[in-house]
Amino acid sequence: MSRVALVTGGTRGIGAAISIALKGAGYKVAANYAGNDETAKAFESVAGIPVFKWDVSQYSECVDGIAKVEKQLGPVEVLINNAGITRDAMFHKVTPQQWSEVINTNLNGVFNMTHPVWPGMRDRNFGRVITISSINGQKGQMGQVNYSASKAGDLGFTKALAQEGAAKGITVNAICPGYIGTEMVRAIPEKVLNERIVPQIPVGRLGEPEEIARCVVFLASDDAGFITGSTITANGGQFFV
Repeated sequence: MSRVALVTGGTRGIGAAISIALKGAGYKVAANYAGNDETAKAFESVAGIPVFKWDVSQYSECVDGIAKVEKQLGPVEVLINNAGITRDAMFHKVTPQQWSEVINTNLNGVFNMTHPVWPGMRDRNFGRVITISSINGQKGQMGQVNYSASKAGDLGFTKALAQEGAAKGITVNAICPGYIGTEMVRAIPEKVLNERIVPQIPVGRLGEPEEIARCVVFLASDDAGFITGSTITANGGQFFV
């Protein structure tokens, strides 16, 4: 019987690539999204993957949303914490709202999604929790204090929870993408991309969402059962840990 995988932010960008790759690997996939109904419905129609709408920053919505997924597809055995937002500004201009929105989605959202599925994973002695962090959670980034803090927090979450899950057959890992050619990144002016961003990447190009998705598929597999508390750094050589 196919395992059930739930991908937050799973209808666009890296999340969409992850959802499609997991389906291709034989998982029953549910894709969560927060706000863009038109895009989500188009994704559902093309990919054949059911979509579920809720805000990962709200614990009660996560509990209810996960219950709907499990009623339709079965217990969630693979959780991909991919949902994330940015509210970029230099620190002296960051508002409390900008800080809270990013922390609530990118960090608290990881707790809100993982906490409800954790007991079931423990009971079944199997689980995969994979969180998409960021290169900027590893090295920091000017103008992204809130984002960098949230993504660094995701790595601490991963390392600590991995120790709790190991004896129960649950692995907890993270992936830190660098600059990936999503719609958001490709919207950056071409001059900025070509003169300021790509030259920082030793392989000489942006990454592709599918390259991150392949990392996820591996970590979700039985073959990755001895890997936990780890971070896969996928940034084309831009930053080494």
